[in-house]
Amino acid sequence: MTTSRDIARIAHVSQSTVSRMLSGSAQVSPKARARIMEAIAQTGYEPDVAAQSLVNKVSRTITLTLFSDPGGLAFPVIAQPQGYYYLKILASLEREIVASGYDLLLPSRPFKQFSTYVQSMKKRKVAGVIMMAPKPADERLQVLLDSDLPTVLIDAYGKGAHTTYVAADNLSGCKQAVEHLVQLGHRRVALLIGSLIDLSGTERLLGFQRALTQAGIALDEHLILQANWDIDEAYRATLSLLDERTEVTAIIAASDPMAIGALRAIHERNLRIPEDISLIGFDDSDISGYLPPPLTTIRPDRDRVGKLAMQTLLALIGGEQHVPPITVPTHLIIRESTGPAATRRGV
Repeated sequence: MTTSRDIARIAHVSQSTVSRMLSGSAQVSPKARARIMEAIAQTGYEPDVAAQSLVNKVSRTITLTLFSDPGGLAFPVIAQPQGYYYLKILASLEREIVASGYDLLLPSRPFKQFSTYVQSMKKRKVAGVIMMAPKPADERLQVLLDSDLPTVLIDAYGKGAHTTYVAADNLSGCKQAVEHLVQLGHRRVALLIGSLIDLSGTERLLGFQRALTQAGIALDEHLILQANWDIDEAYRATLSLLDERTEVTAIIAASDPMAIGALRAIHERNLRIPEDISLIGFDDSDISGYLPPPLTTIRPDRDRVGKLAMQTLLALIGGEQHVPPITVPTHLIIRESTGPAATRRGV
């Protein structure tokens, strides 16, 4: 049976370093942590979480709090196209949580009174909370901010003595998309945005607006279309846009699923991509490189978002306070769906 001594030997670190990492200490360098995680993955080593909790008298459980539908359930949201973006973050989070010697708790019971949420977490003796993309009106968010429970938010603002956040650089990502199109000669660019009540939607819109201003292009609010992160809404919005605004030569969709809806609408209007309309998505989902044509898109490092969220939570659990937030860079991935602006539609 694999032991922590074996993990230390394979990772070329001391056994005490392995123990510190598995006990949740932040006093482990990123390189050592990566080697330990790789050794754990290779051997299938499973730390005895229950025993560690008894010995150290600290909890070894992390609560994952997800966005929820009106009924308070999370999985129905993840199962929809707008939830695809978070799947890689969740996979990265789970790997990091397990490798750090913690168990994962996903409460499924909707909370009728959100004031009892933190009390419930403390009764379960959780070490900390990771909250995924809560809406600003989510009452769980405020009670966590007011508590002393170590908390890291993903894709949401919130700072305090025991709370911080990790987010992809949505603003810069959308700016990169606009700048790419401007370099190709596009001046009439439309934006399919999701919801403006969440961090991702708001920042992507702000990046779009700033890039247009810096390029000396007047903002046309009628070219900003809300599609609620939904494929069908993006499809219908694009049909209307193409029928009413024939001067538009490029569309930025604030998610790859919305770009897929726009792509169908463009094809149904017998327009070519990118000869007539250039199209950019956001997410770099696995399918984006296989679309006809392959989609130019913005790539957030979702794996890094998940890793940093857990590493930051470990720092809070270890006693650090007022931990600064982290913004993870995004990158433009240029494929075949963007090209020089057409002088007129259909040319």
